[in-house]
Amino acid sequence: MINAGNTSDVPNFGKKVVSLGGREILLVHIKETFYAVENECPHQGCPMTAAVVKEGTISCPRHGYRFSLVDGTCREHPESVLTVFPVVLEGETILVDLPE
Repeated sequence: MINAGNTSDVPNFGKKVVSLGGREILLVHIKETFYAVENECPHQGCPMTAAVVKEGTISCPRHGYRFSLVDGTCREHPESVLTVFPVVLEGETILVDLPE
């Protein structure tokens, strides 16, 4: 698990890009839940920083592909899957589990 920052670093209903293990990871905070996803759309590589988050999904700002924040799947385009990473909170610390 890698320290990605503090919960206060990501406002409620907000996003923040962090660099972890040589990768850009987008942290998303919805109510009391934090998510971590690859900051690049699997469709054409668009950064997800300007993505819209709504109803448990994150939508690519370029073509609107909607990915589940839980497992990265895209119902409309099942061949495209956004990489998601497990998140654990230890007090106010956000920990992200990146593969080796």
